[in-house]
Amino acid sequence: MTSSRVEKTIEHDALLADTVKRIRILAALGWPVEAETKFLEGWRAGNPALPRVKLDAQDFSREIETLEMLQSRCDRAHPLDNLIFKTARSYATAARMLGAIGTPAFTTHSIALYGKPDDRYKTQTYTALDAADFFLQKTDQLLGSYAVPPTVADIPVDRFAERLRDGVDAIFEDDKVEIVIDAELASKAIAGSNRIRLRAGALYSELDLEQLLVHEAQIHAATMHNGKRQNNLRLLSLGAPRTTRTQEGLAVLAELMTLSLDIVRLRRIALRIKAIEMALDGADFIEIFKGFLDAGQTEEESYQSTVRCFRGGDVRGKTVFTKDTVYLKGLVEVYAFLATCIHENRPELASYLFAGRLTLGDAIELAPYFETGFIDGPHYVPHWAKDLRTLASAFACNAFFMRTDLSEVKLENFIALEERTATGNG
Repeated sequence: MTSSRVEKTIEHDALLADTVKRIRILAALGWPVEAETKFLEGWRAGNPALPRVKLDAQDFSREIETLEMLQSRCDRAHPLDNLIFKTARSYATAARMLGAIGTPAFTTHSIALYGKPDDRYKTQTYTALDAADFFLQKTDQLLGSYAVPPTVADIPVDRFAERLRDGVDAIFEDDKVEIVIDAELASKAIAGSNRIRLRAGALYSELDLEQLLVHEAQIHAATMHNGKRQNNLRLLSLGAPRTTRTQEGLAVLAELMTLSLDIVRLRRIALRIKAIEMALDGADFIEIFKGFLDAGQTEEESYQSTVRCFRGGDVRGKTVFTKDTVYLKGLVEVYAFLATCIHENRPELASYLFAGRLTLGDAIELAPYFETGFIDGPHYVPHWAKDLRTLASAFACNAFFMRTDLSEVKLENFIALEERTATGNG
């Protein structure tokens, strides 16, 4: 790569990073804590009312102009220019979305960034909505029989914060991630690269601890810190909206690989996808809230889950934030990507995913720049992803197990199987 090309890339990268500093999606869409108190008071009094939360549209016209100019300068035939182009386009769409808060255009831009529940892959026959239905159906019987004990949230926030801090410090030996208790936080937890905020007064469970460490710290915070360590591409630390699907898919897979993804959380992810589809079809805030309640969530959990669908949208329905569709889409895509890396003997591509905020396609397209050292490999990699040999065995076994027909298998069959084996008829 010529020195002029390097200089041009670094110049565009720096301009991009400086331009998008103010475009912070979730910060712009946050709801105040008092909105939850007021809604639940009305609900418990038997007089529920649609929340009245006024979020101001954001004016990013200058940023959009600069991002469009950057795109016009990019040669998409060149991988680095193409990366800058796609990242700039992603942020421009996000900026337009935040400029359309509360209007139908908000959802149009949200779908452009994150998709919608009924999107279908060209090579597959199912959608994220189908996956959600499958997981809910498979877990209904387990939860309905009460064979699975409920998750108990009984750890006070102060003690939970201490334990989380110990876990985070063990992960980030060369960086600092703060644990902050925030009285104004509406959600139970929000994580960034430099801090994880916990809601004051909330109670947490052991699984909350594992999921925060695996999902937020080992994936989201780690990939951002790895991106900050890059010498040539600042954009790898930005968390561009276009990387969200891969990031969330990688984080959910991490939970699965470390046995941190419990049945309640899996159902929560699936239920959010169902809720987004219902809201797009016109269900309002109260209808979606009731749906989460009927599915077994607490009032507080149901409220928080419903807010995720309507933040930035319209509580009367149809205007919706579709981000939560990416969790199952991303999980399927990351699983397929890693399985293909194993199948085609390209383990290095899997490690590239952790070098910063990248998409699956980026890992492939930018491979030559990892090989030359223009892009550095990841500093932090979760233990389950460090050796693809162990990952390959898990994927291989899973592929075989999926071929097993369980439709006619009953528990009593195993008694008969043992007898047949002992008598030589097995």
